[in-house]
Amino acid sequence: LSAVAVLVLLPLSACSSAPPVPTASLERAERTIARAEQARVIQFAPAELTQARLKLQQARSAVRQKDMRQAERLAYQASLDAELAIARADLVQANTANDDMQENIDIIQQEMLRNQQRIQP
Repeated sequence: LSAVAVLVLLPLSACSSAPPVPTASLERAERTIARAEQARVIQFAPAELTQARLKLQQARSAVRQKDMRQAERLAYQASLDAELAIARADLVQANTANDDMQENIDIIQQEMLRNQQRIQP
């Protein structure tokens, strides 16, 4: 009788242990991608943003296929890819600002040299 109970309860316990839909991870990925899009990351890190979008799409597909572990992994990766896109875009923008500042410094130094040459007899 106990063997029968185990056989009846085993499938039920397998069903109840299925991981839930990773709603929080999917929402986090969506928010991170939206933040990247608002920051115009596509101009500076298109590959990373494209990867993030693709992985989010794959995560949604995994949910439809009831593969919640894969959906969780893909949603997490989508968030990381979007964060990487934001970081790369920030780096490009910072380097551009740095280059502009260095160019301005060079111009000022050249002006200072010209002014010194005019002052000296």
